[in-house]
Amino acid sequence: MRIEKEDVEKLAHLARLEFTGAELDAMVNDFDKMLGFVQRIQTLDLEGIEPLVYLNEEGQPLREDRPSEPMEPAEALRNSENSDGGYFRVPRVL
Repeated sequence: MRIEKEDVEKLAHLARLEFTGAELDAMVNDFDKMLGFVQRIQTLDLEGIEPLVYLNEEGQPLREDRPSEPMEPAEALRNSENSDGGYFRVPRVL
């Protein structure tokens, strides 16, 4: 499967992205490489191969999930750059 410039333009429109001509060409090239890699993987015989969950045999150490006392508002706001009356102040989102 080959990705065309029109495909990337459509994806960019859906994602509300804008690319210059050179950026669009680079994206087409990158998508082409990714799809080529996936196609190479699809040709491999992976019957009986377990999916990779962790990068090492040890797994991921997880802490026990247990309820605890909630954090006090003052403690939560202590490292905040911008707070107001016990709330985090964030930029306005329209």
